Amino acid sequence: MDEEMESSSEGEKNKISRCKATTGSGNPDEDYVEITLEVRDESISTMKAKATLRSVLSGKLKTMVKSLSFASPRLDRSKSSGAMFALRGLRFIAKNDAVGRGWEDVGKRFDELAIDGKLPKSKFGHCIGMVESSEFVNELYEALVRRRGTTSSSITKSELFEFWEQITGNSFDARLQIFFDMVDKNLDGRITGDEVKEIIALSASANKLSKIKEKVDEYAALIMEELDRDNLGYIELHNLETLLLQVPSQSNNSPSSANKRALNKMLSQKLIPTKDRNPLKRFARNLSYFFMENWKRIWVITLWIFICMALFTWKFLQYKRRTVFEVLGYCVSVAKGSAETLKFNMALILLPVCRNTITWLRTKSKLGSVVPFDDNINFHKVIAVGIAVGIGLHAISHLACDFPRLLHAKNVEFEPVKKFFGDERPDNYGWFMKGTDGWTGVIMVVLMVVAYVLAQSWFRRNRANLPKSLKRLTGFNAFWYSHHLFVIIYVLLIVHGYFVYLSKEWYHKTTWMYLAVPVILYASERLIRAFRPGAKAVKILKVAVYPGNVLSLYMSKPKGSKYTSGQYIYVNCSDVSPLQWHPFSITSASGDDYLSIHIRTLGDWTSQLKSLFSKVCQLPSTSQSGLFIADIGQANNITRFPRLLIDGPYGAPAQDYRNYDVLLLVGLGIGATPLISIIRDVLNNIKNQKSIEQGTNHNVPIKNYVATKRAYFYWVTREQGSLEWFSEVMNEVAEYDSEGMIELHNYCTSVYEEGDARSALITMLQSLHHAKSGIDIVSGTRVRTHFARPDWRSVFKHVAVNHVNQRVGVFYCGNTCIIGELKRLAQDFSRKTTTKFEFHKENF
Repeated sequence: MDEEMESSSEGEKNKISRCKATTGSGNPDEDYVEITLEVRDESISTMKAKATLRSVLSGKLKTMVKSLSFASPRLDRSKSSGAMFALRGLRFIAKNDAVGRGWEDVGKRFDELAIDGKLPKSKFGHCIGMVESSEFVNELYEALVRRRGTTSSSITKSELFEFWEQITGNSFDARLQIFFDMVDKNLDGRITGDEVKEIIALSASANKLSKIKEKVDEYAALIMEELDRDNLGYIELHNLETLLLQVPSQSNNSPSSANKRALNKMLSQKLIPTKDRNPLKRFARNLSYFFMENWKRIWVITLWIFICMALFTWKFLQYKRRTVFEVLGYCVSVAKGSAETLKFNMALILLPVCRNTITWLRTKSKLGSVVPFDDNINFHKVIAVGIAVGIGLHAISHLACDFPRLLHAKNVEFEPVKKFFGDERPDNYGWFMKGTDGWTGVIMVVLMVVAYVLAQSWFRRNRANLPKSLKRLTGFNAFWYSHHLFVIIYVLLIVHGYFVYLSKEWYHKTTWMYLAVPVILYASERLIRAFRPGAKAVKILKVAVYPGNVLSLYMSKPKGSKYTSGQYIYVNCSDVSPLQWHPFSITSASGDDYLSIHIRTLGDWTSQLKSLFSKVCQLPSTSQSGLFIADIGQANNITRFPRLLIDGPYGAPAQDYRNYDVLLLVGLGIGATPLISIIRDVLNNIKNQKSIEQGTNHNVPIKNYVATKRAYFYWVTREQGSLEWFSEVMNEVAEYDSEGMIELHNYCTSVYEEGDARSALITMLQSLHHAKSGIDIVSGTRVRTHFARPDWRSVFKHVAVNHVNQRVGVFYCGNTCIIGELKRLAQDFSRKTTTKFEFHKENF
């Protein structure tokens, strides 16, 4: 296609340009285009255009016209605060998309997906790696095809390569043009209000933001109001560019930020991994780090192993000196040695689950400085493994060694043990099973195996791929009930220990001696839970059912109940199950006059509880979230609510936050619950200090003040609706925390990272709406939401820069998926910087 352009000048303000184009065919009347453009004050309007074109030329012509029209003055990018960041954005292919190494992998996928040498439109997204955004990909495909002046529903490999070059190019202007063309479907260089609505709805769908789709008219009007100042009814490319490049920058340009940037750079250099060439030195250094970080666990486990070995050795040598050793040999020594460790471990396994005792010890004593109370359940599991090993040694020694020796012993050999077994010699295995110690042992092993198997996470959480008939026998309910078989097991254990063959004197039957104190302690705990005031019914004040299957309950505080933020309580609902008690973190602060919890429905019990409360909830008004019912005054009869009992509070890792001046709180999904309680506590402290300064409150005890001077809260959740769970707290922090003591960071992972073309319009809209109303369009609160996942290394670096030579308490609650990364970063920064991060976790 040949092109010519000529222009004539009429002063500096008015210019007329004429452009001619021919297609190169033999018919000049059919393929000739003449366009005259008038330029006034550096804006261009079309004076006249005559054209008789074929369909292919139409798209090229419109693209050429736009390239002239958009020659208008653009924003000075060097002076825009957010320009440098924005210029790196608007990417169509994100780093998380599965595109492999680039065109080579895309070409291979084309060969796999193409039909008769052409790639169908439906396979375009899969081919370029944008699998999860089908609607967005379809619009992108249509825009790229329109730019070629065609309407084909399939493309060749060369056309795909051309498209790939366009969407992955380094030119921001080229990517901006593609994005504009996705909206400008008629290629007239203008985007109307209706087209803005379409692209907002498209972006909201791609990022799973249903709340934004519901308000698409409002947000489209906001963009048109901002960019179409002359009420022309449309916006042009330079308007969109201005909006993209003038998104407020998050950086701080204060003088102190220069020092922080210098320190940040220095930290980056310090944190570069360095490997010691000497493997022995490297091993010694890593070993010393391991001991420094795990010394509490190491000494407890070492002591436990030493006691088990000592008991085994003592009983082994004792039986080696007895006459039965001549008949049964080392088999009886191994069996009795393992039995002694079993008695010890069966007694010890009850102590880690004595919740009241552990809570009292960690709160009232200094033992927490040397005993890892946070690992009580892990220690419980370790002891269970020790019991399994003991059962194995004990049973195998009897069944495979002792019993066969007795069955095949000669009369002379049997004579020394006749006093234990009687005159009647055992003639088969059934003889042993008929004895009291035989059948009690078998039943105990069977019950222990059932309890042990159903306690594994893949059964407890219903992750095992089983037939429906068997799947009903798993889940939390099965775990809970099978674990309570321990009552039968302990009764059988005492009977089994009393009727053993080789010990006749009562003082040699030591099983009851091992079990007496732990069983009494545990039984006392259960009685305390049953009869103390906190275990009585509470009055329901407020119920809300939020998106994401979360039920929040606000209850009256039981008389005399005291708790610390970060702790948890057990909840019982007799309408669901009169026996089951389930733990939930407290989300209210210790100074609040109510008690609140948030429950995510993940299993049978929580689903039934949510169903019960949903029946008594009313639909919300426009200003409320979820299904909502307020106080007793709104519910005429309180008996409409299911009856709840609570038990607690109990200690948890998060309650140690008071030991730190600086906190880094990280919550994943519903794991934010104990951390929200901490945030409320710090917020209450801020309110109290303000009321004292203003002279409106003189009754706040100094001991209730929280020592925390700075708190960083990072909450990562997958769904937009989840951000409503704690919206009230977020707004209160924004309102009262004028000094920035609490720094809130919400991350919605369903939204593509900032800089991705799929979230570009959401980012622009978020900035506009927040600047105008102070409300974030994603969360509906005054706290701005970040997109995708946090860069945890940058988070730790940010805290380290702000708090040199200080201790930082890192508290994590949520799924186990990022525990390893957070722990490694805490260790890395503690070793290589002057800021010491102390990591605490709570997972479920």
